[in-house]
Amino acid sequence: MDDSDAIYRITNNKRSIALTFDIGWGKKVPGPVLRVLRQKNVNRATFFLSATWVAKYPGLARRIHSAGYEIGSHGYLHEDFTKHSDHWIRAQVKKAERIIRNVTGVRTRLIRTPNGSINGKVVKKLRTLGYRKIHWSVDSLDWTNPGNDAIVKRVLSRTRSGDIILMHASDSATQTAKALPKMIDGLRAKGFRFVTVSELINGRSGSSRVP
Repeated sequence: MDDSDAIYRITNNKRSIALTFDIGWGKKVPGPVLRVLRQKNVNRATFFLSATWVAKYPGLARRIHSAGYEIGSHGYLHEDFTKHSDHWIRAQVKKAERIIRNVTGVRTRLIRTPNGSINGKVVKKLRTLGYRKIHWSVDSLDWTNPGNDAIVKRVLSRTRSGDIILMHASDSATQTAKALPKMIDGLRAKGFRFVTVSELINGRSGSSRVP
C-alpha cells in the first residue's frame, strides 16, 4: 500500500502557503517563535504538538491556542508508527487526542506522525480514526541547526504556492526563531500569504498581511 492519501502540498493559484511547527520537547524555543510570529503579524500557522509535551507544558500549549494558531497532533510517544500494529496506533492517537483536548479544548483532526514516518497502512488507520495525515513539501532542516541564513535560503529557494513548510519549535531547533524574521519577510516579498493547513486544504486565502 502507498501513502497517496497523505497531504504534502495543495496546488493553488492564490500564493497561499502553510507554516507548520512540530513541538516534541523543551520550553525555551516555543516562546521566542510565538513572539516572532506576533511581531511579524503572522496570525495563521499550524502547530503539531506532542501530547507528552502538552502534558508537561500545558501553559505553553494554551498560549499557542489562545494566539489563534491551529493545533494538530504529533502523537504521544515519539516512535515510528510504521513499526507498530493498528491497535498501538489507535491507542497512541486516542491518548494524544484526549490530552490535547483536555488542555487546549481542541479536538485534533490533523496529525503529523513523529519524523513523518508513514506508509499506506498507517494512513489508512489514521483515516479510520478521523484524521488527515499531514506531511510537508518544504523541509527547512532547522532542527539540524545549519545556520540562520542557510535555513532562510533553503526555504525561500524551494517554496511554491500551496506548499507546507516544515519547521520545529522544540529546544533542539535553536536557530528557528532567529531565522524566522528574515524568512517571513522574504516569503512576503515573493507574494506569499500565510494560512493554516486546514485553510490551505479548504482553499481559503487566509488573512495574514503585512502590517
